[in-house]
Amino acid sequence: MTKNERANFGSKLGVILASAGSAVGLGNIWRFPYETGNHGGAAFILIYMGCVILLGLPIMISEFLIGRRSKANTAGAYRKLAPGTHWHWVGRMGVLAGFLILSYYSVIAGWTLEYIVQAATDSFAAKSSADFIASFQQFTGDSWRPALWMAVFLLATHFIIAKGVEKGIEKSSKIMMPALFIIILILVGCSISLPGAGSGIEFLLKPDFGKVTGTTFLSAMGQAFFSLSLGMGCLCTYASYFGKETNLTKTALSVGAIDTFVAVLAGFIIFPAAFSVGIRPDAGPSLVFITLPNVFQQAFGDLPVIAYLFSVMFYLLLAMAALTSTISLHEVVTAYLHEEFKFTRGKAARLVTGGCIVIGALCSLSLGVLKDITVFGLTLFDLFDFVTAKLMLPIGGLLISVFAGWYLDKRIVKSEITNDGSLRMPVYGLLIFLLKYVAPIAISLIFIHELGILKL
Repeated sequence: MTKNERANFGSKLGVILASAGSAVGLGNIWRFPYETGNHGGAAFILIYMGCVILLGLPIMISEFLIGRRSKANTAGAYRKLAPGTHWHWVGRMGVLAGFLILSYYSVIAGWTLEYIVQAATDSFAAKSSADFIASFQQFTGDSWRPALWMAVFLLATHFIIAKGVEKGIEKSSKIMMPALFIIILILVGCSISLPGAGSGIEFLLKPDFGKVTGTTFLSAMGQAFFSLSLGMGCLCTYASYFGKETNLTKTALSVGAIDTFVAVLAGFIIFPAAFSVGIRPDAGPSLVFITLPNVFQQAFGDLPVIAYLFSVMFYLLLAMAALTSTISLHEVVTAYLHEEFKFTRGKAARLVTGGCIVIGALCSLSLGVLKDITVFGLTLFDLFDFVTAKLMLPIGGLLISVFAGWYLDKRIVKSEITNDGSLRMPVYGLLIFLLKYVAPIAISLIFIHELGILKL
């Protein structure tokens, strides 16, 4: 490869699986089922799918065309497409958001490794609900174990990133994404075969529109936005490795479909198992690390071998979903340092990994021994979560839609979407309308609602 040549994905399948891996993460496994449970089951799923189509896909296509057109990291992309302006700060904000998210996200990702070990050593057997709560609290409050697993997870991510785009990111995606689907399908098969699982299946498939409110639409829009990894530079960076022949619209549709499919299938793992033992899933880490281990033990109590295998496979699934996301987050910052500061790829990756380990360790400790040290009443972990999820990502997504819908030359937009006129795009006008009006308004509503400025 010459100095001026840039790495590319080697195949169409690699493009789709890597991009889908960026979108698929822990949020698909626990946040989506929880939001579904709170907002009317199938009714929420239908609204969510509408939000993916009307909000998520236009912004994803925008990130794709910005990345591929520029052939640069997310900060360099805006500088190339809008020289002499301040638009490059949108890309830099995405890089910073990616770095901060990677730092604290890796803490939770590291927990999945701890629970793989616990499941593999059969530590869940014969535990009561109180035992699972005590075990989780003891682990997260520990001074070194969570930080150690966080570092291990980041080093695994670093190993893949250091191998490059085609041999690292694309190759790992081709292995992990099919494996992730196989594990999901096995777990779904086990879950829906449980006695009483029909209630959980009915809950997922039978809409309850009585629970639908304005908050339901806002929650669905927020879930679609965050689930698809919009606004953090991942998709823009990956698109810079797309070839000229890549169909951006079809790729976006494939990524959106895979991401939604994984989220819905996660519901078919969790709800039938939970309903079979009379437990309704709860939110956040408590669902994944307290409620579900208890559910699995109760649901398969008469079949301890199945309970054992189910638990191990579930936490392997979580770890792989987390890894596909950390890879994309790491690549955003690595590509930025590599191209903007002319570091070698290896040095850039080492700087990112080292920085994230330091900040991640502080985030981990803020859940234990440093929990009394707060900023604006928030621990370091919660502060990073708030700043990125509530501020940086919505602002980034809003500015991306404005950039593609209002600022960028429409000849460039059309050229990228149609591959220089070789592809038909009958809904081009609708796409521009969504980017100009629908996406900015929807994201603004999510933003002010999530911040509590105005409850809608």
